[in-house]
Amino acid sequence: MIAHLKGRLDATGIDHAVVDVGGVGYLVGASARTLAAIGPIGEAVMLHTEMLVGEDFLRLVGFASASERDWFRLLTGVQGVGARVALAILSALEPGDLSRAIASQDKAMVARANGVGPKLAERIVRELKDKVGGIAIGGASMSAAPTGSGADAASALLNLGFRPAEAASAVAAAEEELGVGATLDALVRLALRKAAK
Repeated sequence: MIAHLKGRLDATGIDHAVVDVGGVGYLVGASARTLAAIGPIGEAVMLHTEMLVGEDFLRLVGFASASERDWFRLLTGVQGVGARVALAILSALEPGDLSRAIASQDKAMVARANGVGPKLAERIVRELKDKVGGIAIGGASMSAAPTGSGADAASALLNLGFRPAEAASAVAAAEEELGVGATLDALVRLALRKAAK
């Protein structure tokens, strides 16, 4: 079992990162939120990991914080939630938002994630309601990641082909200029202008 990887960030993609650890490149699946938080290519990086083992695959998934990894484990314990759906949920919602959504049984918030329909969202909030007490909300290493509209804006830039570090810094700059109450639309527009410079 691999608990974490510490090395140099070699490359990133839409849903993964490559971490060079002593000359070996580990391909690690990751949420958009983790990819936005881990920093620029070529810099040192540490990811908490979960190893997925199947009949015909071996896959490593990485997280910027231990709390995000804990949420991944909880989510994949729900019937119908595989690794891809769990990462989509963690891309759409930070651990604190997810905790609040489940505590308040807010199916609509969980259903914001790609690939999560109303029935699956209902199952997730119902099955996890009694299990969320043991997970810390947020995580110190996630503080650099955008949240709320910022996370959605960063996700939009990632979908347009920007690298995670570019998307995160452009959105952070846009949030700083527009202030806390900025709409998603305004954030994306300004972040695109800043990223293009």
